[in-house]
Formats: sequence, C-alpha cells, structure tokens
Amino acid sequence: MTLRTLESLGDLQGKNVVVRCDLNVPLKDGVITDDGRVRASLPTLNALIHAGARVVVVSHLGRPDGEPDSKYSLAPVAQRLSELLGKPVVFATDTVGSAAKDAVDELDDGDIALLENLRFNAHETSKDDSDRRDFAKKLAKFGDAFVSDGFGVVHRKQASVYELAEELPSAAGLLIQQELEVLERLTVSPEKPYTVVLGGSKVSDKLSVIDALLPKVDSLLVGGGMVFTFLYALGHKVGGSLLESDQVDTVKGYLVKAKELGVTIVLPTDIVVASRFGDDAEYVVTAADAIESSAFGANGMGLDIGPDTAASFAAAIMTSKTVFWNGPMGVFELPPFAAGTRAVAAALTEFDGFGVVGGGDSAAAVRALGFRDDQFGHISTGGGASLEFLEGKRLPGLEVLGWQA
Repeated sequence: MTLRTLESLGDLQGKNVVVRCDLNVPLKDGVITDDGRVRASLPTLNALIHAGARVVVVSHLGRPDGEPDSKYSLAPVAQRLSELLGKPVVFATDTVGSAAKDAVDELDDGDIALLENLRFNAHETSKDDSDRRDFAKKLAKFGDAFVSDGFGVVHRKQASVYELAEELPSAAGLLIQQELEVLERLTVSPEKPYTVVLGGSKVSDKLSVIDALLPKVDSLLVGGGMVFTFLYALGHKVGGSLLESDQVDTVKGYLVKAKELGVTIVLPTDIVVASRFGDDAEYVVTAADAIESSAFGANGMGLDIGPDTAASFAAAIMTSKTVFWNGPMGVFELPPFAAGTRAVAAALTEFDGFGVVGGGDSAAAVRALGFRDDQFGHISTGGGASLEFLEGKRLPGLEVLGWQA
C-alpha cells in the first residue's frame, strides 16, 4: 500500500492545517446519541495539536440540501469535541464566510476550530467539477496543508474530499491509515477460517461485496432483511417479510457459485415473525421454511433471526480466525427483535481472532446494545467506504492521496 501520510507534510509548527473529518453523528433533539466518529477523529487531531499546527476541522452532518438548516448544525459536535480534547474548540457559524475567516485568523499554535456543516453549501456535493473546485479553493485559503481523515466519505468525489486535496499539500490522517490496514487484513491473505456475516435490509446493497468476497471466505452467514430473498430463492414462502423479487435469480446464482467454491452459506433455521412492524407487536418464533404457517399467516413479517440461528451463527464465529460483519440481524432498534444482532456482537467480543464491525448500522447497533468499541478488533467508521474497498472499487478520496493497492 502506498499513501501519503502525516510525515510527508514535514514540520507543521505554526501552519494552518485543514482536516476533513467525518463527524456525521446521529442527533436527537440536538444531543449526540453516538459519538463514535468524534472519538475516532481524536488521534489525528491530537497529533496535529501537539505538532503546533493551527487546526481547522471541516465536516458534514446529514443531508441539508445545500443550504443552512439548524437541525444539521455542527455546534453540538464542537461542544463534544471540546470535551473530548480537553481544550476549547472555536466554532464558526459558517463555512467559508466571515465567521469562518475570523475563527481561523484568531487561532494560535495548537488551537483548533470547527467550521459549520460543509453541506450548507451546495457546491460541496455538486456534480459539476467546476462548482466543487470553486468551493475547494475557498476552503484552501484557510490552510497551508490538508489532512484527509474522514474515511466514511473517501468513496465520494466531493469538494472537501477530492478537490481540496489537489489544492493543498495533502496527506492521510491516522484514522484513514488504520482503516486501510484493517481492510487489507480482510483482503490480503486473511487468517483462516474466514467468516463473513451479512445483514441489513437489502440483498441489492450487498451484491458487489458478495461477488468480491465469495472466493476468499470459508463461510457466509446471512441474516437481516436480505435473508428472505435467499429463503424465497430456495422455494420458501416469506409472508409479509422484505423481499426483493428482482434479486431472486441473482441469489440463486450465489448459492450455486458458493457450492462450486466450497463456501458454506449459512441461512437461518428459525425466524422471529411479528404481526406487524412495532415494538409492541405480537411475535412468535417459527421455522425459517414455515413463516406463513405461523399464527399470522401470509401477513407475518420476519424481523429477526431466531434463537437457534443466533446460537449457530455465534458458534460459527467462535471457530473462526477472521470475521467481517456488516449489517444487523434484525430490527435491533426494537427490543423484541434485537437478540440476533446482540448474539453476533457478543460472539465477536469473545472469539479468538480478528473481528471487524463494518461501520454504518452495525456500528450503531453494537453501541446501542451496550457494547464498547474496545471490545472489538475494529469498528469501521465508514460502512459504504468499507464495502466499496472490499468490492475492489476505486475510491477517489484515497487515490488523490497517492493510494495504490
């Protein structure tokens, strides 16, 4: 792997360094409910602070449609970042306007500022190269160097990810370095047995990653909403469960390919079926091939893997040396349907091997269920970026930093 790192920027004492972090955290009533991404940014920010740089942090939060929207303000993030760093974080109420300029001008060596949400400016995510370039040039005026450390956005060609890296001397931060080292462990000679656990709602979201990983893994455990397309492909009725009928033939192809490759695809043997979607819904556990035979008939909705399946998935993980998990096993946000996800997470904290939680909903799930980040080998900060890396796709935010696999 080749990649420009912080060392390539030389002495940063007294220099302004613009840092692209991914501080896209979940908020509820203005309060951060999961600060994992803020914590993940700390090693790079502390390294720059200790180097005497004047640190200017930029990030997005949510999808505010290219104009200011108070519910997507980064102000709560600035407060949390200040608490975690143990020092003041100057917050600018705009991104490239007078407030940002004043905040940056007031920085001394070792100080840090956070600018308002990048996506309050439509040019950040514009499809027009010149729009993005113009915005990147405005951001570049705040820095002598640029550090890209938002792994969750490196698969996007956006102004603060791609064009800004071309405008200034640029390098990857410590988080991106760590994420790439982890992902290379999953793709270059992973220790065997190698198990991949896939969940989430749709097979279509995982097509490319299944294609890429099938030749490399020993076992593929399938849960979440995507499992019902697999069950249907085997000829089982799935009631009112999520079904992607246009992917049935693709799934049949995966089942054939797995057999040819000697890969074991493990599907649920039992399912938690509910009368409707809701945490107060009636539910029963039924055999995976008899969903419509439950008390709810053809209206029954599968919302989690069953206890027998959870136990078998955990057992498969416990006998593995490498595990990659992406996507919850059920609707973990609703307590009656969280047991499958909890079982997979618990096994990953206990097995004797290297386990990676693949970001996105999986990372949110383990934290929501009370697990700590340090109980796992690694929790990725970039669900989509992680999957695209594993699929072998080009990631523009890494290529602009000199990355070559």
